[in-house]
Amino acid sequence: MNVTYHPEAEAELRDAARYYEERVPQLGERFLDAANLAVESIVRSPGLCRVVESDIRLCLMRKFPYAIYFRVFSDQIRILAWKHHSRNPEYWKSRLLD
Repeated sequence: MNVTYHPEAEAELRDAARYYEERVPQLGERFLDAANLAVESIVRSPGLCRVVESDIRLCLMRKFPYAIYFRVFSDQIRILAWKHHSRNPEYWKSRLLD
């Protein structure tokens, strides 16, 4: 299945990796590895992730305080947000219109 990213979600992923890399060498790379594993898990079994609203699902990353909000379509999975746990849980909802 094809995976696409909302432009702001893609920026969040890059910013988080950059933040971790600036703090500890190689931590940004480990974050991206964990992000890739989480996306692979979503692709394999999107139905195992919790529905949070209508057709929006949530996957929690392991080892990093991030939640991945996504939507499943017949031909793709659309990543809407990489939300750090400290952020307001509603901030990304405007992306549902994109």
